[in-house]
Amino acid sequence: MKKIAVIGDPRGWSSQRLVEAVARRTGFALLVDMAEARLDLTRGTVFFRGHDLSKLDGLIIKKIAPAYSPDILDRLEMLRFLYGRGLPVFSKPCSIIKLVDRLSCTVGLRLGDIPMPETTATESVAEAVAMVESYGKAVFKPLFSTKARGMTVIEAGPGAWTEVEVFKARGNQVMYIQKFVNHAGRDLGVTFLGGEYVATYARQGSEDSWNTTTRSGGKYAACEPGSEIIELARRAQALFDLDFTCVDVVETPDGPKVYEVSAFGGFRGLLEANDIDAAGLFVEHVLRKLA
Repeated sequence: MKKIAVIGDPRGWSSQRLVEAVARRTGFALLVDMAEARLDLTRGTVFFRGHDLSKLDGLIIKKIAPAYSPDILDRLEMLRFLYGRGLPVFSKPCSIIKLVDRLSCTVGLRLGDIPMPETTATESVAEAVAMVESYGKAVFKPLFSTKARGMTVIEAGPGAWTEVEVFKARGNQVMYIQKFVNHAGRDLGVTFLGGEYVATYARQGSEDSWNTTTRSGGKYAACEPGSEIIELARRAQALFDLDFTCVDVVETPDGPKVYEVSAFGGFRGLLEANDIDAAGLFVEHVLRKLA
């Protein structure tokens, strides 16, 4: 019997679903909340509620914290230590670290020649306002966030300077700015397991929000994209060596472009739109790797 723990959020639907999938296949269940973990460098391990995680057969990272923040980088470093000492971890902490910071992900994508919406980053309010004037309409995004949390749309005009100052004052010292993309009211989640294409779902936005996230009223829908989109997403995720991920793609008048590659990937969209049990597929992938 393999002993595999899940790194996740005790209140999270996807974390619980993954733990249940592990338990069904192995008879062992352990959900690790990193807020209660302890890195012991003297003993060379990480402890969680009396469990020595280095004695397990592997770890699956589903959620490192309920919300993104710079703090999660330190949690990932604790797991990177275990991985460096030989414990199999899915996905590798060193791969995930490159993605939780939005700018780090973007730099990786652009160095890989992946097409993205026009993007800039700056600490200067004057430079940020100049880019808003250039773009006409821009989305300001926190470096650490998911599901459009903390994002603000700013349009060119007399009020732009004040709006930019307000965004920066909210703790966004480095401002990540992306040209607002005109699209058909949806974006795509193109999912991969072990680098192989699984399926795609669409997030169809509501009329009440500029973004398509389910948090803002968006709905999941089945989607069968063309080969161009799948191949673009394949190239994007291949830059980061992840076991399970979702590539966010937007269809624009200039062709498909990538918003980001997810550090953890999502289960609900695949289940609701495609009737695919991603948790089960992920566990089977891990067991094959461990074998």
